[in-house]
Amino acid sequence: MQVPDTDTAEEPNSATTDSLDGVNLVVVSNRQPYRHEFDPDSDRRDVVVERPTGGLTAGLDPVMQSTEGTWVAWGDGEADPEVADEDDCVVVPPEDPSYTLRRIWLDDEAVDEYYYGYSNRGLWPLCHSALTKARFSERFWDTYGAVNERFADAVAEQCGEERSWVWFHDYHLALAPRLLRDRGRSEAVLAHFWHIPWPGADVFEACPQRRDLLDGLLANDLVGFHVDRYVENFLDSVEELLEDAAVDRETGAVHYDGRRTLVRSFPMGVDAERIDRQSASEEATNFWWEFAGEHDLVTPERQLVLGVDRLDYAKGILERFDALERLWEDHPEWRGRFTYVQKGTETRTGIRDYQEYQERIEEAVERLNGRFGTDDWRPVVSLSERLSEEALAGLYRNADVALVSSIRDGMNLVAKEYVAAQHDLDGVLVLSRHAGAHDEPTFAENALTTDPLDTDEFAESIRTALTLAPTDRRRRMTRLRRHVREYDLSWWMDAVFETMNEIESESRLASAFDDD
Repeated sequence: MQVPDTDTAEEPNSATTDSLDGVNLVVVSNRQPYRHEFDPDSDRRDVVVERPTGGLTAGLDPVMQSTEGTWVAWGDGEADPEVADEDDCVVVPPEDPSYTLRRIWLDDEAVDEYYYGYSNRGLWPLCHSALTKARFSERFWDTYGAVNERFADAVAEQCGEERSWVWFHDYHLALAPRLLRDRGRSEAVLAHFWHIPWPGADVFEACPQRRDLLDGLLANDLVGFHVDRYVENFLDSVEELLEDAAVDRETGAVHYDGRRTLVRSFPMGVDAERIDRQSASEEATNFWWEFAGEHDLVTPERQLVLGVDRLDYAKGILERFDALERLWEDHPEWRGRFTYVQKGTETRTGIRDYQEYQERIEEAVERLNGRFGTDDWRPVVSLSERLSEEALAGLYRNADVALVSSIRDGMNLVAKEYVAAQHDLDGVLVLSRHAGAHDEPTFAENALTTDPLDTDEFAESIRTALTLAPTDRRRRMTRLRRHVREYDLSWWMDAVFETMNEIESESRLASAFDDD
């Protein structure tokens, strides 16, 4: 389902969540929507609740509240067991209990081998085509399978005898759909959204467990990716690696083990209206003026270039620093005329590859500031503290240029968040051609496209963005903002739910025909 070009598209076909009427909706993800922690400022072990802060969890939360469904996820909060009942469940949100959060408990060994191990040392680098980093330990694989079994058991309990839709999320749970079918849930509608890239078949073939992973995913009625090219890669993998599967390219379907699986693209959006409101809030404004004053960004003569990333090798952060260094080196007139702010979030620090990558980022920041910095100008500001959504929206709004330099990305929602926060229409997005967002025509045409692996091209893209005329900035950003508002997070969820509804209707019709 490639999103059309906004300039030529008709009103989007929004299914609305009315399609969920009468459905027992079960969402399954590694990450939970609510986490309970002990208050560090309390001597009485008081419990505080961490709530969803943007993205999928924040978007699905109101849907779950309206359907009174169940969310199955890993309970990773320190106080999670304290509030769960004897069935490992808690009703959320706390102020208006509306749906069930069913928690899966993992000990340290399971976390190390299922999450850090197979998921993030095996599947993550594989799917981002970083084969030299991929590790497929048998021990990791065994634990990955065991944890998927536990998820499948929990989901089977929640399905009951009702009309159930189960929506799995991401690469942590590739085996769970097949395991759920094995538990007798043949009538439930199963969908699985794979949020990261799917590599080419020649890359995926390097995975020793390739057939098992494909078999697990093809137990779904629907498998979704962000963009068409990942759909094609998946179909190629099935066609080349599962000899007993039949791929129908015309309909985008796989026939395997007596079941048809539709494979579709659903480009994910963001809650654009919410981000826009946050960017114009008093908290965003106050944060910005305090930040700008601290880093000498108040004067219009000094622009702000921004990067917002998890500190992951797939995001192309070191390549970004190489481009900045090349720009300041070849064009010294730009020294002192802009400051680059890297808002980074540490991730997967239990994996050595990530530890080393984050160390290299710190070294690059020190190198650039040491080489180009002056008494009154710090070229790179590294921002690691946690920001509120409003503060981040304030940074987005006031950034003259945003850099998204993914080496490989399923979508990259930072690109869309930046656009949504551009209340004043005067920012420029520099976007890697390797990010999923670039596959959407509106982004390809109105962002400045770059290849982060080509240092000279990337440096020139940054320079072009800094010098873009105000009328050109406004024209490009107006089109981008119209796009992210029309094809937002609600549109994405509606598109998935409507497809699941169509699958269920076709199945009922076929069953009725067979009975006759």
